[in-house]
Amino acid sequence: MTIRVLIADDQMMVREGFSVLLNAMPDIEVVGEAVNGREAVERVRELKPDVVLMDIRMPELNGIEATREIVAADVESKVLVLTTFDLDEYVYQALRAGASGFLLKDASARQLADGVKVVAAGEALLAPSVTRRLITEFSKLGGTPRLSATVQAQQYGELTERETEVLVLVAQGLSNSEIASRLVVAESTIKTHVSRVLVKLGLRDRTQAAVFAYEARLVTPG
Repeated sequence: MTIRVLIADDQMMVREGFSVLLNAMPDIEVVGEAVNGREAVERVRELKPDVVLMDIRMPELNGIEATREIVAADVESKVLVLTTFDLDEYVYQALRAGASGFLLKDASARQLADGVKVVAAGEALLAPSVTRRLITEFSKLGGTPRLSATVQAQQYGELTERETEVLVLVAQGLSNSEIASRLVVAESTIKTHVSRVLVKLGLRDRTQAAVFAYEARLVTPG
């Protein structure tokens, strides 16, 4: 199956460069471009791409707000945030808004293609060690949990003990195979647990699950 991609960036060279790189891949097709966040939202509704490469800093509507609108529209499109620095303070906000991961703008052609494929497959967490470092760093900015005690009790109270354990390990940046090794179970079992966690918490993917775990204080920074 060909992965359909929309590129949203206000810099023409970035859009054209990524288009050339991605269209060179046999299983990826760039179906459209957007020069600002507002156009990105409109193009997603029109084209329904599998993945949106979303720059954070754009005119009219920034990438964070555009991501939030795309997620709220309940479309299947996954958002992969583009950033210049892996510890960009806005990246964490984009993840909270519903982005499925992030990618550095200086990524190689292979990293770009792999990132698109990972997000399209729903795996979401790109470079777990880097994503974990980012989430840990910026969860410190919150001070207090963003989720009320009532919401926390209602949401993760529905998880089984094993599902909660898996959620914590996901938030720590472990892959399914690493979690399976840690818990001494089959990787397919972990995939099932992760799917159930996402359904019970009403989350789109592993990245949102990780953010939820930090904000609910199931995992603490450090």
